[in-house]
Amino acid sequence: MPSLADRLLALIQWPLPQHWLSRIVLAFTRWRFRPFKNFMIRLICRLYRVDLSEAVKTEAEGYESFNAFFTRALTGGARPLASGEGAVLCPVDGAVSQAGEIQDGRVFQAKGKDFSLAELLGGDAERARSFAGGTFATLYLSPKDYHRIHMPLAGELVETVQVPGRLWAVNPATARAVPRLFARNERLAAIFETEAGPMALVMVGAIFVSAVETVWGGLETPPTRSRPHRKNYRDAAMRLDFGAEMGRFNMGSTVIALFGPGAVELAPAITPGAPIRMGQLLANLRG
Repeated sequence: MPSLADRLLALIQWPLPQHWLSRIVLAFTRWRFRPFKNFMIRLICRLYRVDLSEAVKTEAEGYESFNAFFTRALTGGARPLASGEGAVLCPVDGAVSQAGEIQDGRVFQAKGKDFSLAELLGGDAERARSFAGGTFATLYLSPKDYHRIHMPLAGELVETVQVPGRLWAVNPATARAVPRLFARNERLAAIFETEAGPMALVMVGAIFVSAVETVWGGLETPPTRSRPHRKNYRDAAMRLDFGAEMGRFNMGSTVIALFGPGAVELAPAITPGAPIRMGQLLANLRG
């Protein structure tokens, strides 16, 4: 159950102009004024103990903006990919928020809270049916983490769905306090066809973190839309390899990975609160 501190944190966020604040932060993170961006990069590195030795650019001066630092590329080999037949990769750095089976069309969020799979995917019951009875992993990225998102499996892009919503924080405290948090926040769902069947990567925005990019479409959000917006890629032959970059957050947030029924078995290390790194084993293919 949420503590008093959890509830107070959620209460503070309720009246905030979340999208307006996020647009301001978006502009500041792209400001190229060198004293400002160097100060901010060094501050975040100190506060969150960011390891820049694994990045291609190891000094604050090497980044043209704060956002370039947040979406930094890593050196080759910094994130080795799990090997072995049937390996399914963790798509991001961060920590496991929750993971498990999708039961009765609901995804577990926190004790006493869950949300509708169909609502998460933009309200389309047919789209959600592909994942009913399947497996999910909700993965939280903090400010210290690598912010690019990679493919757990090789796959062909089928469609994307941009779903409008609020921009609550997505940290564990807010997840405990706000019902249906991940189905209420603005998000972009990318759905792929893989050797294991359908796979979705749902990139959930958060306060100060509403900008999501993909490698095929560039900046997807903003703008914010008034209703779910679908793009069909079935005829585009957009195939991404195992471990390839597929998108990035311009600040940290949450990715929810979805797999169809009977497709994968989560790795033993994927438990709530466990730290994760992109490329480690998330699950194994069944059969």
